[in-house]
Amino acid sequence: MTGKVKGGQQAYEPRRIWLKVKVRNVVEVVCAAVIGPMARPETVVVGLPMRGRLRIAGRSTPLSARAGQDLARYLRPPRGDHPWPEEISGRVLDRFNRESGTVRLTLVEPLVVEVAADVAWTGRAFRHPVRLVRVRPELDPSAVQFPGHLPGS
Repeated sequence: MTGKVKGGQQAYEPRRIWLKVKVRNVVEVVCAAVIGPMARPETVVVGLPMRGRLRIAGRSTPLSARAGQDLARYLRPPRGDHPWPEEISGRVLDRFNRESGTVRLTLVEPLVVEVAADVAWTGRAFRHPVRLVRVRPELDPSAVQFPGHLPGS
């Protein structure tokens, strides 16, 4: 496919003549919940510190069986108070789905994970699902910082 990328100062035209270029960065986030059982997580729910609190910032794409098994080795039940509820509106994780009901979270002890994230940002969350890259058990979740390349940092 050939084409060009639209410049920041160019106006949109009614026909698509530009290539869409997505930029993904690897960032450290906090996994504080999963969807599915702790022994076989299906999706990671990630958070970032915002205004002094760990807020839900998105979810991952579905995990492969191997990635789920690898992550499960590090997941533990939460100790003490957890910053998130056990049920949330599906719109918290998927802003484009108006029909979303509630989603049950399996809360876990916060753990640092590296994800590949699209730089698109909506409100206080990643616009698109992130991709789990690896678990970082050697890092302290309280040391994770809001990524400097995202709005609101």
